[in-house]
Amino acid sequence: MQYQHIHLPEQGQKITITKAGHWQIPLQPIIAYIDGDGVGQDVMPVMRKVVDSAVAHCYQAQRKIHWMQVYNGEQAAKLYDGDWFPQETMNALRECKIAIKGPLTTPLGGGFRSLNVALRQEMDLFVNMRTIKGYSALPSPLKNPFATNITVLRDSSEDVYSGIEWQAGSIESEKILDFLSAEMGVTRLRFDQQCGIGIKNISQEGSERLVRYALNYALKNNAESLTLVHKGNVLKFTDGAFKRWGFALAKREYNAIEHDNGRWLQVVREGQAPLIIKEVIADNMLQQCLMHPEQFDVVVTTNQNGDFLADMLSAQVGGVGIMPAANLNNEVAFFEPTHGTFARIAGQNKANPSSSILSAVLMLRFMQWPEAADLIENALEQCLASGHVTFDLASTSNNSMTLSCTGFAQKIIEHF
Repeated sequence: MQYQHIHLPEQGQKITITKAGHWQIPLQPIIAYIDGDGVGQDVMPVMRKVVDSAVAHCYQAQRKIHWMQVYNGEQAAKLYDGDWFPQETMNALRECKIAIKGPLTTPLGGGFRSLNVALRQEMDLFVNMRTIKGYSALPSPLKNPFATNITVLRDSSEDVYSGIEWQAGSIESEKILDFLSAEMGVTRLRFDQQCGIGIKNISQEGSERLVRYALNYALKNNAESLTLVHKGNVLKFTDGAFKRWGFALAKREYNAIEHDNGRWLQVVREGQAPLIIKEVIADNMLQQCLMHPEQFDVVVTTNQNGDFLADMLSAQVGGVGIMPAANLNNEVAFFEPTHGTFARIAGQNKANPSSSILSAVLMLRFMQWPEAADLIENALEQCLASGHVTFDLASTSNNSMTLSCTGFAQKIIEHF
């Protein structure tokens, strides 16, 4: 494929997927990256340096990532005559299949659409994954943050984040209000003047593909349990349907049977304990994750519930500055840090690159390169434990030594 501004690496092979859905990762794959906006220009180059060093350390010359830069956000606007979201980038990402990006600009309360949300929706990356676990020497409001080791799989295609809403006082909002009153018999809007309206959409197809992905992930990774989180006690035809469709799919496609408690399901596994399929109301889930996080392993939930839950869990173990994330479907895997652009410190070589580096760890595990993933994660933990931190963690770490963004990455490499 020919590109206008994207340059294919001279070496490296394309990642492919078989008709049966199996990913074929060559020993020297081409992987796309987007530096992103703000501190993305600081953290993404050092992330690649850490990954390249770990891959070389573990596999010598046998394996190597060949990086291909693609563009979105401010960089894209400069190259593509003001286009922040060029189609060329979408084509390249689908061609590469695996990509990693830095943070992208997201306006608050107006302006253009969130680039992060647009990427997920344009490419139908219907799974947002956060792996949340405690690391030593990081601040936590919990007495035992290491009990938190939870993977959250959140829908990215539906729910209130679909962006279907109308501004209060607009003609469209008034039309919707009139329709609800005149045609649907709705009488329970307490304040119907100057009222913004949004749509919460949860479909059977969207719910089933997410739960199917979560079940496959839980079984592949030998999880103890999969928990469906919902607000079905109030939202019976959206969140409630998500839970019902998910349980029905587990019975139909995975031969799940009733658990002894009469509320849960279980999938029998040969040679090991069954996978327990639980369900928890969303507000109770927030409480339980604070008090007894050890009872949860893999969690699957709707879009907004997952957003709240993942950020709360991140706060339990050090904050979003060190949390990795992935956006996935069955044909593209996109990895990214969970923090924003932090424009106020961009270009100052101060930013904490941990979230980007751990997102790369998540990517390496997805690629089935666990040796390199383990090497980086263990080295980062040693770095934090030794008190070598970036400025954002210095005030919470006793006897700490503050390092620059590049200095912190180099310290990680020294622990290889």
